[in-house]
Amino acid sequence: MTEHAQRPEPHERPERPEEQHQDHTAERGQAPSAVGDHASQHPAPQEDGAHVSTGIETAGVPEAAIPELVIISGMSGAGRSTAAKCLEDLGWFVVDNLPPALIPTMVELGARSQGNVVRIAVVVDVRGRRFFDNLRDSLADLETKNVTRRIVFLESSDDALVRRFESVRRPHPLQGDGRITDGIAAERELLRELRGDADLVIDTSSLNVHELRAKMDAQFAGEEEPELRATVMSFGFKYGLPVDADLVVDMRFLPNPHWVPELRPFTGLNEEVSAYVFNQPGAKEFLDRYAELLQLIAAGYRREGKRYVTIAVGCTGGKHRSVATSEKLAARLASQGVETVVVHRDMGRE
Repeated sequence: MTEHAQRPEPHERPERPEEQHQDHTAERGQAPSAVGDHASQHPAPQEDGAHVSTGIETAGVPEAAIPELVIISGMSGAGRSTAAKCLEDLGWFVVDNLPPALIPTMVELGARSQGNVVRIAVVVDVRGRRFFDNLRDSLADLETKNVTRRIVFLESSDDALVRRFESVRRPHPLQGDGRITDGIAAERELLRELRGDADLVIDTSSLNVHELRAKMDAQFAGEEEPELRATVMSFGFKYGLPVDADLVVDMRFLPNPHWVPELRPFTGLNEEVSAYVFNQPGAKEFLDRYAELLQLIAAGYRREGKRYVTIAVGCTGGKHRSVATSEKLAARLASQGVETVVVHRDMGRE
């Protein structure tokens, strides 16, 4: 993983300070990953036609002993190994590049570990053969076995992915004789259905490795699973919409503090800027009504089993109005019992 001068990218290998100038490895066919350095079980991919048992024989195993399962997938170069390493640091048993057909077997082994393996994270990507057929069959099988499973999908823009692959001078695993962009397009199409089924989508386009780890910590560090977790993200419309947003709020209906000379140098974290924003006509009323709307939406998410929601709050540059509103909105959600983390995506870019 190569950290750029201003915004290091969350490549597929977690970066330590002493390793920043070493040769880093992007995810590809036979390349090792950071998770592979630590996980002891790395079953080899099964050849086509090989028989793999997909049933979880848990007779006599208490339901409470069945491990919790997280499947990490997404675009090559978007940060899968970094996310996996974060879960490993949190005490999860992590296996990289496990063939999808072996996921139920891994869960069965965890269930028979007498409580030694209670949380399993599996990194699944396009390096495995017959990827989608086996994965769909395995997920369908898990649903009938009382296995709590979640899918985390790492997303990133084409520009960011191209920059990362070029920085490590590695080809994309699917590009073949074509360009990096050809491999990215092919992978995005292959993963389209899985992305739609994901419980949590994280866009790493503008995140560095430390920010990605912070987001994973916010979602998985708690010992008890809350009913709903929310990420409130401020952003600037001129830098593009966050692709992982579930809900988008536009604060450009309020006057811009940028045009107030004494407020321009500050951000929405400044008390004077925040006071200026919420003293404008309609600002407090909007916050009150939107918070009420979110209560209704959150109740629906809980009924549907959705555990994560990303609320993107935007203004022109992502510095003043969106930042101030994100802070207020996050405080409201926290007071309603929603575990909330705030991310200011574009603050500091101007």
